[in-house]
Amino acid sequence: MILTYYCIATLFIIAYLLGSIPSAVWIGKRYYGVDIREHGSKNAGTTNMLRVLGKRAAIPVFVIDFVKGFVAVSIMSLMQYDDNISSIWLINLKIAAVFVTVIGHIFPIFAHFKGGKGVATLIGAVTGIQPNIALFCFGVWLLVFMISHYVSLASIIAGCAFPIFVTIFSGSIYRRYGDTSVSFIVFSIVVAVLLVWTHRKNIERLIAGTESKIYIWKPRKDNNTTKKSN
Repeated sequence: MILTYYCIATLFIIAYLLGSIPSAVWIGKRYYGVDIREHGSKNAGTTNMLRVLGKRAAIPVFVIDFVKGFVAVSIMSLMQYDDNISSIWLINLKIAAVFVTVIGHIFPIFAHFKGGKGVATLIGAVTGIQPNIALFCFGVWLLVFMISHYVSLASIIAGCAFPIFVTIFSGSIYRRYGDTSVSFIVFSIVVAVLLVWTHRKNIERLIAGTESKIYIWKPRKDNNTTKKSN
């Protein structure tokens, strides 16, 4: 049993270190000579990278943050080979790994504990547990974003929709992990609250009408003036 605890602690440390990889900070400094935490919303995440440095900088940041969340949770599956870990405990460990990874992103040891909000990392981590729910949440996020052009609003609504999808897909969760509905429901509610809390300043700006909109595809302006024929 001591070996079991040692393995769990090791995997949690790995999850935190993966979450602490400050992709936005490293990419901004290495390729653009910019500390993203000193510009825009001062948030080391995909949205601020998109706002300040554009799509070319934001896409790799999203991919890296997504993958580190997915990997941090997926490696917890190694504990299924431990006879002391039941299926219920396995999913509980994966849920705990989600929070450890997101905390690592928000408070990264490799970037002086000043990171981002952890949305992309959270999406990747949830995908590592239940891909179909993550896909539906992403669909909600994309729909709200395309209509409103507010990334923060899309993230908040998608997060609040998470417990709803957990309830809807409780059957598939049961077939995959056993009787873990209580853990999943509590987990989804905490995630929703966490997303609202991390976006509290965005909520204030949304209410005040000062939140910045982001347009992925902007129509090109034609700067050529038409010549008048004589």
